[in-house]
Amino acid sequence: MYEEHYRNEVVPALQQRFEFGNVMEIPRLDKIVVSMGLGASVETGNTNVIENAVSDLATITGQKPSIRRAKKSVSNFKVRQGMPVGCMVTLRGARKYEFFQHLVKIALPQIRDFRGLNPDSFDGRGNYAMGVAEQVIFPEIDYDDVSQVQGMNIVMATTAGTDEHARELLKLMGMPFRDPGDTGQI
Repeated sequence: MYEEHYRNEVVPALQQRFEFGNVMEIPRLDKIVVSMGLGASVETGNTNVIENAVSDLATITGQKPSIRRAKKSVSNFKVRQGMPVGCMVTLRGARKYEFFQHLVKIALPQIRDFRGLNPDSFDGRGNYAMGVAEQVIFPEIDYDDVSQVQGMNIVMATTAGTDEHARELLKLMGMPFRDPGDTGQI
């Protein structure tokens, strides 16, 4: 559904607004990367936390996450090389659009006192990064089954060359950015 929305409504709007010479220049959503860092819970060596995070991320995205391991040992954080420190999923194709629609229409409105996303969180190359403080904003996660509230990072990689093009693409796709003058935090 969202892929059709992109083709039928977003592409003509971007073509008209920026006057691209070629259809292939029009920016598109390339992939979405969702990751969870396990932080201090790794220090205890509790494998249950890792399994819960993987299970929650798989439930949210519909795809099995890969477990990320520490590349180096850091004694101050009690992390040894090879210990699991997080998990991540890269969404492409139809799952990317399903997750985007689910995030925009269902999950983000669940955030308390939500005033919109920061429109300045672009990296200079057309990619947008955002953080979610708790995984329970997604309705698939049963609040009673959560042993530890876990945050996640979501990166939307686009093929846009500039932040302006990417911002307009995401705005036309339904991303709720707040007004540039509003400094309210989410």
